[in-house]
Amino acid sequence: MTVEPLSRPEITTNVTRGAARLLSHLGYVALSEVTLPNGRRADLMALSAKGELLIVEVKSSAEDYRVDRKWPEYAPYCDRFAFAVAPEFPQDLLPEGPGLLVCDGFGGAVLRESPIEPLAGARRKALLIGFARLAGLRSAGVAALVLEA
Repeated sequence: MTVEPLSRPEITTNVTRGAARLLSHLGYVALSEVTLPNGRRADLMALSAKGELLIVEVKSSAEDYRVDRKWPEYAPYCDRFAFAVAPEFPQDLLPEGPGLLVCDGFGGAVLRESPIEPLAGARRKALLIGFARLAGLRSAGVAALVLEA
């Protein structure tokens, strides 16, 4: 029996699901596909019990990483930033600064902690309110994507 390799969308779905499960295990609550105030879309944005905001950028392949260099534009909207990749991803391509999560469809592991770069108080408050409102809209069945901050 031959097993077909997963497509990029399937890898992305699996890594995103595994990263969300891992984050939940670590005490975060995560929202997927969050459009930030600068128009960029975070694959996952998560909130810790301490009120820290983490953005996770999912990379499905080396090509995905090479062509998509928007991730530095997430910094103004989070305290921590990490990449999430599948186990077979060539990790040496990724920069050493951000955190690193290795995930599959069932969960994952933190290979490198995300350094903390605290947000300014006013920015944090606006983002926390936006995150809460977006979560509330989604729980009410509204297909909201934009974080208002």
